[in-house]
Amino acid sequence: ASSPDEEWPEAEKAEKLARGAALKWASGVFYRPEKLEGLGQYRSRETQRNSSIQSRLKSTVQSYLEGVSAGLEQLRSAVQEVQSVCQDLGAARWALLDSADRFQDLQQMRVLMAEHVQLASVVQVLPQLFSVHEVFSHTLQLLRGQHLLEAHVEVMMMEHLRDDILSQLHLRGLSSAQATVLSYFGGLQELNENLAKQLWDIVGSSLRLVREDPVLFVTAVRIIEREEKIDDTLLLEATFLPPGRPKGWRQKFYHVLQETITGARFHAVRVNAEGPGLARHLAALQKDIVSELRVVKDLMVQCVPAHYNILSVCAATYHQALTAHLQDILREDLDKQALFLLLEWALRVYHSPEMMGHPDLLPEVDVSALGPLMSPELVDQTERKYVVKVKASVLEWMQRTLEVEFKEWFREEEPETDHQGFFQSALPVIVMQMLNENIQVASLITDSLQQKVYNMALEELEAFLGRLREALVQCGKEHQKDRTVPKYYVSYLLAMLNNNLALSSSVSSLHPDTARREVPASLRAALDRTQKKACQLLLEELLLDLQPLCLQLPSRKWLSGSQLVSGMCEVIDKYAKDFSRVRKPVFMLLLTESELLAASQYLRALMQKKMACKSEEERGQLCDRLLQDATQLRELFCGLGLDQSQQSLEAVFALRELICLKDPALLSLEVLGFITKYPDVSDEHISTLLDLRGDVSKEVRHMVLEMMAQHPQVLPDNYRPIFSTILVPAPELPFCLRKGKCA
Repeated sequence: ASSPDEEWPEAEKAEKLARGAALKWASGVFYRPEKLEGLGQYRSRETQRNSSIQSRLKSTVQSYLEGVSAGLEQLRSAVQEVQSVCQDLGAARWALLDSADRFQDLQQMRVLMAEHVQLASVVQVLPQLFSVHEVFSHTLQLLRGQHLLEAHVEVMMMEHLRDDILSQLHLRGLSSAQATVLSYFGGLQELNENLAKQLWDIVGSSLRLVREDPVLFVTAVRIIEREEKIDDTLLLEATFLPPGRPKGWRQKFYHVLQETITGARFHAVRVNAEGPGLARHLAALQKDIVSELRVVKDLMVQCVPAHYNILSVCAATYHQALTAHLQDILREDLDKQALFLLLEWALRVYHSPEMMGHPDLLPEVDVSALGPLMSPELVDQTERKYVVKVKASVLEWMQRTLEVEFKEWFREEEPETDHQGFFQSALPVIVMQMLNENIQVASLITDSLQQKVYNMALEELEAFLGRLREALVQCGKEHQKDRTVPKYYVSYLLAMLNNNLALSSSVSSLHPDTARREVPASLRAALDRTQKKACQLLLEELLLDLQPLCLQLPSRKWLSGSQLVSGMCEVIDKYAKDFSRVRKPVFMLLLTESELLAASQYLRALMQKKMACKSEEERGQLCDRLLQDATQLRELFCGLGLDQSQQSLEAVFALRELICLKDPALLSLEVLGFITKYPDVSDEHISTLLDLRGDVSKEVRHMVLEMMAQHPQVLPDNYRPIFSTILVPAPELPFCLRKGKCA
């Protein structure tokens, strides 16, 4: 036999650990001699402690052994019970096997029972089946008498009977018998159609009925709701769906109501697209729609369930129908009045308190949630059509205005004057009033339409100014043929200049928005061209009166004291008095251009190579005459209000210095100063002036021209040319043969 230490090595190890721990503890406690006095106490305490531990261990082991003993006893009892159950189950199995034949007899009884139940069900519904056709007739009479609720109850009863039979056949797979049942209940289809027709007639007259006889309309709604519940129940079961289901009568209710609204107001109406007819049509729509929506809100809403949202449905129906209706109207070729009416009605009237924003309809009716009545694209397209129509009207009106104005120019009396005595006509007032009215009318619709009409107005004004210039040219041609026609040619040209100023000052005020009144550069250029054309025609008229006088100089008669320049001054003074009938900016322009014209014509006459001084005395006379003439002309223009610094006559004084120079050898220096002051002067001009002196040798001439070639001049930016407009006659070439025909 093995020793206890070999069987329980863990106990030996534990004992060794315990002894080691005790030794460690004792050495820690009794490491000093005085501590040994308490050894007896420690031993007594540890003895008591060991006794307590041993008693607890014995108690625990005893309890464990008792539990194990009880468990073993229970296991023995369970084994015995299991064996007993197995014996009972075996006995039951043999008993069931012996009774199998009897169960076959029960199956036959079950089949007979099912057949009995079916036959009992058939017997139960036989009275109803036999009375089906009688019920059909009675229901038809109820429908004819408009007893709709009672008729619908019988229809539902017949449908329930039919559907129950069809369902039973469907569950038993007897589909072939369903056709017989449907044929037997064929009258239900006619009843349903008859009932539905009456319901939709009632819904179609709902707006009238809710005011006159709401009971009939409420009855129709109740029947529709009954059918809707039957549809919902059958769809939820989803086992068998009878023929004709779901009926969807609530959706049909909405459809009929919408068709009634659109058909009565929009489909059957032939719209007169002319302005007055269209205005009456839109006014009638406005009145009728508001009236009918008030009926819906006040009466119909109370006759239908809340979930119908009947007011929102009707409002949306009117909105959509109007959208389509306006699109149909816009497909016609409408005039500008009709287009304006449609834009105003769709964008202003429709949302106003007079229509969909009516206090009686708010807040339930909110068309802002339905989107715009006309899409932004359609609005833009309609605005463009409107602008085209307005443009054609404006063009026609402006053309007539110009024709009237053109005839006015040929009248036998002067143009009218304003309170300051300036010539004018009604042209700018008519034109600006017409353009301004169209822009103001457009501003009543949208800012975009206003801007489109404003842009069109500026374009048409620019085109009108072009036609006005053509009319001025035509009038000028007529005047060239006969200077007595028109009689007051100059006066009407001056009136045109004042008109052009009036247009120029008024055009910036066309746009109501001060921040958007910038006048396009092309229009400013057109106004400037019109002013220049009228000024040109006036200066041409002045030139025609000055030319006969200028043709008489230079000459020796002129040198001896002719009154040619006095005559020029009289002509200029006469025209200046006429020019005073035009407003100051243009008056000063005309005065400046007249002075330039007089100076250039005077210089042109001197350079026509009509005369050359033959002596120093004659050159002295020429210098004196030039001084007198230039001084007289300068004083005239100064007296008229043109400052000396703005005059071109200084060129005559400078030219006189070239003539008066006594030593021809100094001409190069003098000419250099002259061309520096007047850089547009050419070699031909200087050569002609040297010829006029009559004492310049070829060497001096060559030296002067060579000096000019060495000092080419560049025109300054602000230089006002004078000599570049003067043409010098070509010199006559020397001939070696006498003049005459060739042999």
